[in-house]
Amino acid sequence: MRTLVIGDIHGGLIALKQVLERANVTTEDKLIFLGDYVDGWSDSANVIQFLMDLSQQQECIFIKGNHDEYCEEYLELGVSDEVWIKHGGKLTRQNYQELSTEVRQAHLAFFQKMKLFEIDDKNRLFIHAGFTSMKGPEHEHHPTNCYWDRTLWEVAITTDVKIPKHSPLYPQRLKLFEEIFIGHTPTVQYQCKVPMHCINVWNVDTGAAFKGKLTILDIDTKEYWQSDQLNRLYPNEKGRN
Repeated sequence: MRTLVIGDIHGGLIALKQVLERANVTTEDKLIFLGDYVDGWSDSANVIQFLMDLSQQQECIFIKGNHDEYCEEYLELGVSDEVWIKHGGKLTRQNYQELSTEVRQAHLAFFQKMKLFEIDDKNRLFIHAGFTSMKGPEHEHHPTNCYWDRTLWEVAITTDVKIPKHSPLYPQRLKLFEEIFIGHTPTVQYQCKVPMHCINVWNVDTGAAFKGKLTILDIDTKEYWQSDQLNRLYPNEKGRN
């Protein structure tokens, strides 16, 4: 059995189906989704339904992203945050306005069950964005840091790889886990189209919200598979560009 992590999907159901096929995913594989399932392309509600159905067939863990929190708030309270609308939420809201109350409530329950993070039996952390507490994400004073924080990634990409882990100069947060798998900050911002590895942090968000690709990574072998560029799969849409 493989354990595979999947980066930010952002409403790109075509890309999700494509990359699952390219990775030859079977029901024996464990799938860990790193959040941001919605906002960007026109299939946000369809992505959620697909994931709900997929979880009935095999083991899946769903981590909550910041865009998922916005969507959950809309489904629960009818609130359309202005920031959300400007960053992909407009199309997602339109998706849900076309669906029945029953479907919206089922999707709301799915969002509400998402985890802020997951730690496996090998002390590997899976989280959407990061954490600020020196004791780990479970000690966060503001749990929303789990899907908003970028400082963990900034620390990882600026730390000298030559610093040994036992050194007092090695970032304390990074010492807490064997490996950390995140999304949230697209690697395409660093002119990188594939997963980035810095110290013990793996960033699997390869820009599917924009003109990047959706990525699946095997956490043990580090082999990865990617979809086509999302703008080519949705040629009549702009995504979050």
